[in-house]
Amino acid sequence: MPRGPDENGADGAPVTAYVALGSNLGDRIGWIERACNEMDARGIRVKRTSSLWETKPMYVLDQDSFINGACEVETSLEPLALLDALQDIENSLGRKKVIDKGPRNIDLDILMYDDRKVSNERLKVPHIGIPEREFVLRPLAELIPNKPLDIDRPWKLVQDYLNELPPSEPPLTTITPLSSSQTPLKALAPDRKTHVMAILNMTPDSFSDGGAHSADAKETLTSSIKSFVANGATMIDVGGQSTAPKAPEVSATEEIARVIPTVQLIRSIPEAKDILISVDTYRASVARAAVEAGAHIVNDVSAGLMDPEMLPTMAQLGTTVCLMHMRGTPQTMNDHAVYPPTPDLQPTESFPFPSSAESEALVSTIANELLERVAAAEAAGIRRWRIVLDPGLGFAKVGPQNVDLLRHLDVLREWPGLRGLPWLVGSSRKSFIGRVTGVPTPKERIWGTAATVAAAVQGGADIVRVHDVREMAQVALMADAIWRY
Repeated sequence: MPRGPDENGADGAPVTAYVALGSNLGDRIGWIERACNEMDARGIRVKRTSSLWETKPMYVLDQDSFINGACEVETSLEPLALLDALQDIENSLGRKKVIDKGPRNIDLDILMYDDRKVSNERLKVPHIGIPEREFVLRPLAELIPNKPLDIDRPWKLVQDYLNELPPSEPPLTTITPLSSSQTPLKALAPDRKTHVMAILNMTPDSFSDGGAHSADAKETLTSSIKSFVANGATMIDVGGQSTAPKAPEVSATEEIARVIPTVQLIRSIPEAKDILISVDTYRASVARAAVEAGAHIVNDVSAGLMDPEMLPTMAQLGTTVCLMHMRGTPQTMNDHAVYPPTPDLQPTESFPFPSSAESEALVSTIANELLERVAAAEAAGIRRWRIVLDPGLGFAKVGPQNVDLLRHLDVLREWPGLRGLPWLVGSSRKSFIGRVTGVPTPKERIWGTAATVAAAVQGGADIVRVHDVREMAQVALMADAIWRY
């Protein structure tokens, strides 16, 4: 079917193109997100995005570091018409080109357009700079690692070009924004510091601290929040619905009544002005209300499976989200903790070291199911750079499976399609710790929890979610000193 009369037309069938995203002035991530939203608004549909990567400037070196990425778009515009539209978006966002390859608040370039080659005085596709630029190849390889860059050389793939480049020193790292005032997560930076997320359950029936906090007891709640901050928490995760096994559901109205006053209270406390607020919910209505009240992160234990409106709502809100691995619901999840090994399972590139078939089945199944949730999130419009993952300790994993998962967290981090995404690990006081240590009371599982927090940091966790903030913040500091330098 014809695409159109020439490179300038706009009457062809939709095609897939790849657009480079870059910024090194002002709110760099904000500019890129505004540009993506503007593409969507103009009918250039952003189907998927890469991670965002922080890179040193190239060519003109006397300028700030760049944030770079790429997106896969669907468009009916022919190449030159697409170029015109992208340049108009740049202009509408206030770009002023003073120096070639110099500082700019937004930079949009066509990298590839369908399987076509374009040679024009205004546009060359594939972009001639791709083979020499790691900051282009890395995001492009996340999207299309096995696609030929040049249709005349179909044997040479995007990943091949990246493999030929000498690695940057220091290595490039992905960037995950948290809030406009907080440093983003840098999941591949070897010296990054671990965030400590304090658990603030506003529920009467949570497994270890049910009833400890209530929105009505404002003075006690304020004291707890100040204590979290003073003892080293950088995030507070507010929950109004228990996800403990067999816990009953409350209504969305009740959950909102528990969560929203707490978020508002945190935002009102001067000592907590820099704290990041996460809302622990699987309901879209609660997520929306919490973000509108001031929350920065939506933490969904079901990764969008328990409420069909959750992923589209997350995309509309534009906040960073945490997608956790779980099967079933909190009421049924332990019935689904079966990960049978494949009879002919062999070591793979992703799982190269000796291990039991059960370990590999567990990790590979969780990795693949998380890949499905990431794909669903992207299809709903959530940008890849807004995604954090959680392996879901204690959720559809029982006993030794949790220890096995902690032991192999580094494998999950490096899994094809998951590499570069940050990870949250929540092991605090969980029953598998009690089984190993022989401590039946959750509040007394501090020492066992400490070991799991250290293991999580060693395995690459970016965030640890904990009840005992003072003790676990010290564990995280010591673990960072050992493994993050």
